[in-house]
Amino acid sequence: MRAFRIAYDGRPFHGFQRQPDVPTVEDAVLDALVDLGVTDADAAAEARTPPGYAAAGRTDAGVSAVAQTVAFSCPEWCSPRALNSELPASVRAWASVPVPDDFHATHDPTARTYRYHLYAPDLSLSRTRAVLDRVTGPRDYHNLTPDETGTERDVEGSVARDGDFLVFRLSAGGFARELVRRVIGLVRDVASGASEESRIDRVFAPEPLDGPAGVAPAPATPLVLTDVTYPGVSFERDPDAVRSLREVFADRRVSGLTSARVAGDVLDGVGAEETR
Repeated sequence: MRAFRIAYDGRPFHGFQRQPDVPTVEDAVLDALVDLGVTDADAAAEARTPPGYAAAGRTDAGVSAVAQTVAFSCPEWCSPRALNSELPASVRAWASVPVPDDFHATHDPTARTYRYHLYAPDLSLSRTRAVLDRVTGPRDYHNLTPDETGTERDVEGSVARDGDFLVFRLSAGGFARELVRRVIGLVRDVASGASEESRIDRVFAPEPLDGPAGVAPAPATPLVLTDVTYPGVSFERDPDAVRSLREVFADRRVSGLTSARVAGDVLDGVGAEETR
């Protein structure tokens, strides 16, 4: 068995977990294993996963990752560099480690950590911290996820300002679906004054909140899975794979910065909004 760290730009994908008829990160990984001959291309789709295969989590559509982790049985030559030879550029393996046969990428982590980049130049950092403190800790988050079970979590949270952005860090042993994004949505609404602070009490009350009373998830694309912690497991970076990752994502950063400047020219060219 070997575990791999996988980084990806989530924007081209409909989430991590494979789905019929839409591109997912997991499909890209499993297709790469077929192309490398690790699994059988002629097998039924359900049988095209290698023995012991599991992944650390199911990131939503548009969510990116630094440290998504997949583990499976494979030949010794199956390295991050080998995987990258068949993966799309937006998905890069960059580290790996041998693990015991009973290792499970989904069940074994003691912590998963996400970072969320909220564009909020006018939002008070101190106010945001105070609200975040009220919605984190050991709680039942049943009104902040569509899941009906596994809603009791102990979430650690922090937030810092980076220019016009507030950067949130949320960590827990595991997260229910959409929990991180709904926490961010609730904090943003209360800290900005769009919702009264009493809304927090209603969200954490036993009664379910449905429809307009519920908390909508914040957008997915500013969210990144930054770490998954496994006790006693130290991943070894593959220098060539890391170099490939840096090249790909440096190009993507330049492309994003260029797009932002072009959008700025358009806004500046139109001028200030007219008032009547």
